[in-house]
Parts: sequence; structure tokens; C-alpha cells
Amino acid sequence: MFVDRVQIELHAGKGGDGCSSMRREKYIPRGGPDGGDGGHGASLILEARLGVNSLAAYANRKFYRAPKGQPGQGSMRHGRKGNDQVLYVPPGTTVIDAEHGFVIKDLKKHGESFVVARGGKGGKGNAHFKSSTNQAPREFTRGEEGEFRSVILELKSIADVGLVGKPNAGKSTLLSRITSARPEIADYPFTTKHPNLGIVEFDAARSFVLADIPGLIEGASDGVGLGHEFLRHVERAGLLVHLVEPEPADETDPLENYRAIRAELGHYDKELAARDEILAVTKSEMPSSAEVAQRLREETGRPVFVISAVTGDGLEQLTEEIMARVQQRRELLMESGEEIPVLRETHQVSRKRKVPPHLAGPTAQLSNENQPKDFETDEDDATVRAKDKP
Repeated sequence: MFVDRVQIELHAGKGGDGCSSMRREKYIPRGGPDGGDGGHGASLILEARLGVNSLAAYANRKFYRAPKGQPGQGSMRHGRKGNDQVLYVPPGTTVIDAEHGFVIKDLKKHGESFVVARGGKGGKGNAHFKSSTNQAPREFTRGEEGEFRSVILELKSIADVGLVGKPNAGKSTLLSRITSARPEIADYPFTTKHPNLGIVEFDAARSFVLADIPGLIEGASDGVGLGHEFLRHVERAGLLVHLVEPEPADETDPLENYRAIRAELGHYDKELAARDEILAVTKSEMPSSAEVAQRLREETGRPVFVISAVTGDGLEQLTEEIMARVQQRRELLMESGEEIPVLRETHQVSRKRKVPPHLAGPTAQLSNENQPKDFETDEDDATVRAKDKP
């Protein structure tokens, strides 16, 4: 189940109470105060982690409470503090305050974390208040309450390229053809119910992440259809690939569909409409695909690719153009000092192979032909070498 928006309540742990205690021990008539402090309450931490793909873990559980600190005890025993609780979210998650609506933190990169609800401080025992003028204090303090917060977790997928277009334009088919993703594909509109991500790999050094969102229709920015719920998933994409179907099933004009999608992008976010875009006419096996591509070139003044995800026609040229645009944008980001977010772990930790004892050290050269008597030890450098055989 794909979940990209949830609201949860977070309650940090309460601090433990301080202890009021007097030392009473044989042969010590004036023991004095020995009440320990309470332990601090645990905090709740949100951390972005690669491998977490959605917010489905928070769909059924809406309340999270961190452990509380333990109270102090006599004999100067301090209470144990609560262990902080870490909640993992996908990179690209925006944390929003549910009460006031402001953005608390945008977790874009793997490993980014922050304390969303801080635990309460532990109370002070009566030993903390002793002084030369107050040698037998009885007062102590209670532990502080932990922070309570209601937050909205909103996932915006981090992708280099976003696929946009009308329903049934061939977005999911293209994604399944050039990546290893396997989205649901059928011959009816709105087959895609949630965004799908795939990685296009050229070689060890060149790759990009492609995002497919549900099809957009006119009025999507006002809440019509499914696309308005997932337009935020292409907000972070630096490049849009606009797919145009040459012969829509509803017999609408392909250019009118293109203009409608452009209008919806502009209504949703003007910056999104101004983003770099590649035009492609899908289903090149249809007779009218070349004519539609020519009309698009005349209207936009930009190159238009004609592709077919079924036959593979034009896919290599399209992916090469996408890779070139992505590389160009990454270079501009690095020149401006921005850090490119890591979308997956590419390095593998190499484990050193353990060598059996009989194959390590001085005995490694022993065999049926080489016996211990055939070797001699050099006393200067403590090395073992074979004797010269006559």
C-alpha cells in the first residue's frame, strides 16, 4: 500500500520525579539528604532513511509515545533516562505542524534527522538543594512533561525526471520499458493509482530516477481526478517529460490535451509550469503520430520525440536526451553550491574473508612435500623461510 500523507500525534516522554530522602544509617547520626534526580524523558526523532518507500507504516498507528524517565531514589540513586525513539521516513518527507500549518522540517537527504518532540527534563532530588544554610532540605521537583505535537507527514518523491500526461498516454508502459519498475498497466484510464519510481541506468556512472504519476485531467489543480493528489511528487523533479497520445480514446484533440495539462501545471505551481520539459508523442505505430508530432513542433517551436514503448522505437534517443538534460542540471546545482541528494546506496561493503588458521602465518606453506624440518627461522627478523635443498 502506497501512503504519501498521514497525520500522527507525537508525545515525548515525561521526566522522572526527583526523590526526597534522608540518609539513615547506623553510626552516622547526621546522614543528610540523599534523594536522587529523576531521569530525562525520551525524545521522538524523525530520520530520513533510504529503503523506506512510503508512509504506510504510519497509516494504521496514529499515536506515538516515547518512554518516560524513571524517578530518583534514595542513596543518591538517579533515575534511568528514557531511550530516544527514532521514526524512519522516506527521503523527501515534509513535516508540517498540523495545528498552525507551517513547515517544521523538510527531510530531503538520507540521514537527515531532527527532534520533533523533546522529552521532559527529570526532576531534582532533595540532595540538589542542600547548602550551608539548608542542611536538611525536604523539597524536590517533579519531572517535566514531554512535548506533545500533532504533525502531518507529506511525501514528495525525490526524482530527477517526472512523467506527466493525460490518462492512458503510456506513462506506466514507458516506465516499465526503460526501468525495472513493474507498475500496473491496462487499456483503461486511471490504471495508475499511486506514483511509481524507477531507475534508468546507462552505466556505472550515469543514472537517473524516473517518477510516474497518475494521469492528469482538466480541473486537476482544483481537485478533479487523481492527479492533483500526486502533483507534489514531481515538484522536486528538475525535468518533466510530457507524453502526448496521438489518438486519445475519448476522441479529443491531442494539442488541446497538451494545452490543458500545461494549464493545470501552471494553476498548481507556476514554477512547475516553467520547468524544463521534453515533449514526446507516444504510440508511434499509430498512423497519426507523425502528424501530431509535427503540429506540436509548429506550436511549441521545440523538438518532439516520437516513441513507442511497445516496439521500442525512439526510446534510446529519448533516454539519451533525458540523461543529457539531467547531467546538465546536476552540473548547475554543483556550481551553485547545492548538494545533489543521494537517492540510493550504490556502494557495497566488502567483507574481508577469514583465512583458516592452517593457511595463515608460518604454517601456511606446510604440506606433505614441505615438512617443518625443511624450514628455518631467521632470528634477526623472526621470519620463516625454506632451507636450501641440496
